[in-house]
Amino acid sequence: MSVVFNDLLISYRQIWKNRMLMEDDFSAEQVLKEAIKRELEDANSHPRVRKSIEVKYFTSTKRITESTLTNDDKVALIQLHIEMADGLMEERNL
Repeated sequence: MSVVFNDLLISYRQIWKNRMLMEDDFSAEQVLKEAIKRELEDANSHPRVRKSIEVKYFTSTKRITESTLTNDDKVALIQLHIEMADGLMEERNL
């Protein structure tokens, strides 16, 4: 499974080239999930201009689908975004 996340992390980096990803002592799965979580929470933006999880999900999946990645990588990244967005929305509703 870690090979899959290593490949997905490489694909993620192709789309978000300037995104700083912390990797010290973390698996590719942890790094990728944390990056997607921060992306969906719009954590890299100032709090006053942050967008909702739904808006960030839409813009992220649009960016993925318009990329030059393989269809398999696109589907896998979108699926991971769905899982992360579902989890974040559940946390928000508790």
